[in-house]
Amino acid sequence: MRHYDVVVVGAGGAGLRTAIECARDPSVRVAVVSKVYPTRSHTGAAQGGLNAALCNESPQDSPEVHAFDTIKGSDFLADQDAVYFMCKHAPDVVHELDRWGVPFSRMEDGRIAQRPFGGASFPRTVYSADRTGHVLLHTLFEQALSKENIDFFNEFFLLDLLHNGQRVKGVVLYDIKNGEVVNLTTKAVVLATGGFARIYWQRSTNAVGNTGDGAAVAMLNGLPLKDMEFIQFHPTGLAKTGILLSEACRGEGGYLINKLGERFMQRYAPEKMELAPRDMVSRAIEHEIREGRGFGEGTSAYVLLDLRHLGEEKIKERLPQVRQLAIDFEGVDPVYDPVPIRPSAHYCMGGIHIENHMTSSTPMEGLYAVGECACVSVHGANRLGGNSLIELLVFGKFCGISAREYVKQVDYLELTPAEERKGIEFIENLMKREGKEKLADIRRRMGEITWEKVGIFRDEDSLKSAYEELSELIQRWEDVPVVDKSKVFNTNLVEVIELRNMLHLARAVAYCAMHRKESRGGHYREDYPERDDENFLKHSILVQEGERLKLEYIDVRITHHQPAERKY
Repeated sequence: MRHYDVVVVGAGGAGLRTAIECARDPSVRVAVVSKVYPTRSHTGAAQGGLNAALCNESPQDSPEVHAFDTIKGSDFLADQDAVYFMCKHAPDVVHELDRWGVPFSRMEDGRIAQRPFGGASFPRTVYSADRTGHVLLHTLFEQALSKENIDFFNEFFLLDLLHNGQRVKGVVLYDIKNGEVVNLTTKAVVLATGGFARIYWQRSTNAVGNTGDGAAVAMLNGLPLKDMEFIQFHPTGLAKTGILLSEACRGEGGYLINKLGERFMQRYAPEKMELAPRDMVSRAIEHEIREGRGFGEGTSAYVLLDLRHLGEEKIKERLPQVRQLAIDFEGVDPVYDPVPIRPSAHYCMGGIHIENHMTSSTPMEGLYAVGECACVSVHGANRLGGNSLIELLVFGKFCGISAREYVKQVDYLELTPAEERKGIEFIENLMKREGKEKLADIRRRMGEITWEKVGIFRDEDSLKSAYEELSELIQRWEDVPVVDKSKVFNTNLVEVIELRNMLHLARAVAYCAMHRKESRGGHYREDYPERDDENFLKHSILVQEGERLKLEYIDVRITHHQPAERKY
């Protein structure tokens, strides 16, 4: 058994930034746990950029304007003090990254370049061509490797939390490389395991590993999840695969075209057009398809993203990865032809309930959460493009400060013999299963249910049906056997546990969506098409007690801007 002051679970941008800050004190020993090699974390898939009011492209911008755009984009469900905190610290965090060596794209005078993004009043998205997440992740990994007091546990999978009900004791891990169960005792745990939009299995921009392990483990240990009904669908997923084409495509001036050749966003957001917030653009695309103005039919329907007018030079300079993805997966070169696209499940606004945004603390002492697995909430009902990377950097930094100072004040809690055996018994029982259910069948059905019934358009009957079917799939999961009995790199075993995590989170999304009888941001109810501030200007708080789900609501913190109709 090994002891660490802080265990960070997840080695994407949020986890690495937190670990770096914890490790600034050489006396604090930090473990970073990741189920993939850190440079394969999903932060590397972020293309377009991160938001900060540097005012390089527009002197009129400011952190206050950034905050207002974020609050308006959230459909006024974001906690406004947390938003102002993020936007205030965003410029310093970006300049810090610049000093660390992130190769940001530049203006002619050498200053960091900024591009327009959806829902923003000014160009404030800092970028590195369309590979921003990739260069950010590698730079953070370099910084973490330079710290002698950070140990990496690469290709270790989170199985469980160890705690006494009030305070965290450690984590239970599965060593994928050799099949052993490892307990790490610690004074503080930071969950930074990313989102869970892979619950929309067949159509998601997420990597297949984005299965919500941290959020699911927290939920199964009785911790509250917040705003789980709010899922963001990115407007421009490739038609055949759902692979992301960055919002930078529209930020650089791309058009959305229907089969009549119309720039149809004129009907839905006449001022912002293609640069309206993502929830509005996604619904507009799906509405065009429903009305017969898309190409193709059914699940194969799509509209077009037209970049041709940008010219070959600009596409190659600003959107090289976008171009290659279109060529590789759609057989279309955007220099010469429009690209078939359709919305794809992309981001989870909901996650583990954070009680204090300045520390990223959860209701359990010593347990923190940061990044997409957490809900601060700075995104509310809809996240603006470019705000996810800046969120994980700002709150990762301050979470690291908080955890670093906390562990200096407390001692380790001893594990009981039962806790020491907990993970071993869980894996042994899984390996002994003799059930007849097939993992692939249940996972595929989960994706069909979420896309068809908990998707961009929702209603009472479909959500109730989804909740009931997902509850049934959770029961059927108990009969999914681990077919591969080997120890070394048993990905079959990992996928079985990941499926459990996704099923519980998918059911939570359906349950919360069923009870929010209004439309707000990414949650659109066709039977309740209007926003209802009187009854639902509140965060949903979901707790799982055994098999039962318990739902409550808490007030949104409104400190600067009163809710108003959201127009673009």
